[in-house]
Amino acid sequence: MKYIMVTGGVMSGLGKGITAASIGRLLVDMGYKVIPIKIDPYINIDAGTMNPFQHGEVYVLKDGTEVDLDLGHYERFIGVELTGNHNITTGKIYRSVIEKERKGEYLGQTVQIIPHVTDEIKSWIRRVVEESDAEICLVEIGGTVGDIEGMPFLEAIRQMKIEEKPEDFLLVHVTLVPLDSSGEQKTKPTQHSVKELRSIGLQPDAIVGRCARKLEEGTKRKISLFCDVPVEAVISAEDAEDIYEVPLMFRREKFDDYILSKLGLEKREPSGEWEKMVEKLRSLEEEVTIAVVGKYTDVQDSYLSIREALKHGGIEAGCRVNVLWIESEGLEGKDEIEIDADGILVPGGFGKRGAEGKIKAIEYARENDIPFLGICLGFQLAVIEFARHVIGWEDANSSEFAKTKHAVIDLLPEQKEVDELGGTMRLGDIEVTIKDNTMARRLYGREKVYERHRHRYEVNPEFISEFEKHGLVFSGYSDGGRRMEILEYPENRFFIGTQFHPEFKSRPYSPSPPFVGFVKAAFGLEI
Repeated sequence: MKYIMVTGGVMSGLGKGITAASIGRLLVDMGYKVIPIKIDPYINIDAGTMNPFQHGEVYVLKDGTEVDLDLGHYERFIGVELTGNHNITTGKIYRSVIEKERKGEYLGQTVQIIPHVTDEIKSWIRRVVEESDAEICLVEIGGTVGDIEGMPFLEAIRQMKIEEKPEDFLLVHVTLVPLDSSGEQKTKPTQHSVKELRSIGLQPDAIVGRCARKLEEGTKRKISLFCDVPVEAVISAEDAEDIYEVPLMFRREKFDDYILSKLGLEKREPSGEWEKMVEKLRSLEEEVTIAVVGKYTDVQDSYLSIREALKHGGIEAGCRVNVLWIESEGLEGKDEIEIDADGILVPGGFGKRGAEGKIKAIEYARENDIPFLGICLGFQLAVIEFARHVIGWEDANSSEFAKTKHAVIDLLPEQKEVDELGGTMRLGDIEVTIKDNTMARRLYGREKVYERHRHRYEVNPEFISEFEKHGLVFSGYSDGGRRMEILEYPENRFFIGTQFHPEFKSRPYSPSPPFVGFVKAAFGLEI
């Protein structure tokens, strides 16, 4: 097994995840089987309880594990479906070590960071490798070199480097190369970062320099000299127009050749699939504007997968998608609103803050026949909007928000028996059945699909017949028809909601059907 470890220095948010995903894409393009692992040093067990304002979106894997958004990059770039085992956190490691200690598995030893915690980290990585059929394991260590919480993981990596053959281990360090006031590229932050890495016994094999513009040859030579890496191993990662350009940028830097050489792997002809996709993206000239009406729009990474899925839909539809971010709370309290966009998307979320503003946006889309896509909470709010303004139940709401006679969104009876908040959460891949002769069926082209979920509340089955009597069609369902999964309003050109999150399974080379249909409708194409 070959291991590629990716660390980061100077500051967080440099793009270690994109770097790791791009390396993986280069190798996959050559036919190598790659398995990625993301290490998050925070003490949380997973990302499920984290605030999107601080952490960005919570990405959901097929087994229902809630993880960091970087695993979304891995799935989109590398083309793999991951599970919770591919995300290691301090919380998971310490929980495992403590459980073993309570069972007496350490035979009375004093349990310590070294060797017990570090051994657990190494065994977790190797267990994931053994359970896969991969040839290369790609590990991203989150955080920044020097962070206290990341020390056990870096120590574990140091030990692995000693335990593995030299030709089976490659360490890539991502750093910042800033510009000073005169525009000169400064290498001192990179030098200090590498010095910090060396102080714990790790020497990078390659350095990826994040910078506003391409690294100059003099800058590369200076980093090479002071950080003890070959010049060809100093890789420029200048700002790209689009993240999907990064693998091709690395190829131009011959980063793939260097990686193959260091790991003793043969050079294979790339498939060209990724390059064709990027060329198509570059060639898009016509544009559509999609309004995303949410409550975390100040931090656009909160809707990262939605943004990418819209882009994927645009590639398929033949247009570039511009996103107009609208804060839903800003729509509340207004008698009339106007949204200047070709399509309106209301994403998922939790809690009632901003919900009324989203309902206003949905009403505006329905009444003006503007293509609409509602996801998760957006799907539920579309049900509420229809109940209020078409059926005439002014008190219609979700029991998550208020007690009302017309709780059109509610917990199912068995869910109400579970007292612990979140105990009834539906997570991960669930089979959805799509009815024939519906737009959803035309979009997917098949009866059964698997889509990822992250929600607690459901459409209340008590009111379904009344909705259908007034023209709202529930075209997808699960659990033998007890749970509604897709809605559509045939009176409009495109008005669809999904209880699931189709954005989590969208790929640039295999876009999500609801997003393709939505963008096509916004672009004025036939569905």
